[in-house]
Amino acid sequence: MSSTVLTDSITTYTNKDQEINKFPPQIYYIVGNEAAERFSYYGMRSILFVFMTQTLLMPANEAKSVYHLFISACYLLPLLGGWLADKYFGKYKTILALSTFYCFGHAVLAMWESKESLFVGLGLIALGSGGIKPCISSFVGDQFTEKNKHLINRVYDWFYFSVNFGAFFSSLLIPFILPRFGSGVAFGIPGILMGLALIIFYVGRKHYVNMPPTSETGGTSFLTVMFYALTHLGADRKGGDSFIDVARSKYTIEDVDAAKAAWNIFKLFTVIALFWALFDQQGASWTEQAAKMDLNVFGYKLEASQIQAMNPIMVMLLIPLFSGWLYPFITKMGFELTMLRKLSIGMLLAGTSFISMGIFQVLIDGGAKLSVAWQILPYLVLTMSEVMVSITGLEFAYTQAPKSMKGTIMSFWLLTVFAGNLLAATVAALNKFKGPMEFFFFAGLMTAASFVFIWVASRYKMRDQLAR
Repeated sequence: MSSTVLTDSITTYTNKDQEINKFPPQIYYIVGNEAAERFSYYGMRSILFVFMTQTLLMPANEAKSVYHLFISACYLLPLLGGWLADKYFGKYKTILALSTFYCFGHAVLAMWESKESLFVGLGLIALGSGGIKPCISSFVGDQFTEKNKHLINRVYDWFYFSVNFGAFFSSLLIPFILPRFGSGVAFGIPGILMGLALIIFYVGRKHYVNMPPTSETGGTSFLTVMFYALTHLGADRKGGDSFIDVARSKYTIEDVDAAKAAWNIFKLFTVIALFWALFDQQGASWTEQAAKMDLNVFGYKLEASQIQAMNPIMVMLLIPLFSGWLYPFITKMGFELTMLRKLSIGMLLAGTSFISMGIFQVLIDGGAKLSVAWQILPYLVLTMSEVMVSITGLEFAYTQAPKSMKGTIMSFWLLTVFAGNLLAATVAALNKFKGPMEFFFFAGLMTAASFVFIWVASRYKMRDQLAR
């Protein structure tokens, strides 16, 4: 072999090796879209409780309930988005269409200042934000093949980093703008960023790998199989071990097995829902507590809602720390830190953060004027919990989902946020817990749920279900 041929061969091999270890170029459009979209969402959400209580003069418990109901809607509507994408339109078209409603929702909040327009705007944002969630998070995984699938865990780290990059800047900026420039500007800026997110996503259209919906591949949706199984519970299971196996009499074995896999994942996710009942209280009960603390930090007067910015900045610091050092270190120590173990540890940590908040509330109610800097500790613990639960949950949902149900399983994962916030909204509406008891109640509930999850997870069998 001549030296020229040998050199060309080495160069070709090196280039292929580099491609295998690099993200596909379209990933950057998706991640850029996510950063801008999350800026718009968290910027709007960071001032929502303050806007309702100070501008619309809603009672605190009513505002908390509306706040959590809105978040619940944002995480219930992924069922619709995942179904539309998997069954009819594909992820790309679904994202484009529903993002348009998202932009309209921001426009309504920016242009009108009333309780009626609040509900209309929040409804449109919930439809857009919720509908695209399962599509965008599974769409990023669709861009990988068998050759570079080892990068999927890294891309979800970066995907989640982009979420918090947008959330950090918006959580600092938008609460600063609201009291100085009014709600029109404060809600308008997130709307502009959502428009930018849509443009970024559209620009990358020629590079995307688009998985066809089941209407084109002949597959059957999860809900279709489950409906048949539930309406034929007494029928012959065809030798299967699950009630879903009765659907074999009408659907293919592949469709039924996919539905069974989705059902097993769904059962696991139901326990995780309680985590989100705690996590999303940063924008309500945690902000309410911050307003009663000394907001002067290093000579600068903070807005109570700006404290939420600690969470995304901590996430951006902890992601490289955990993935680059902590996880490898624990593995070297001989403990295999599987996805299910990360989820279990993360859930336990969430409960401890609320114990700290409860202690702070006891001191505040007793007359102490604590610095808001004390909230750094529970924010750190809750953020550590988030990194282990939320990022791992995304990776788990995508890698465990059957090929035909990627969007559906992602919507199941997001449904846990819906259920958690619905619980938080119900507790707030009932208004049974006062002061520190609210924090201690959720801490105890979270601890109990963590042990239930550990028991359920020990019976789950891991699968490799990559799209291609």
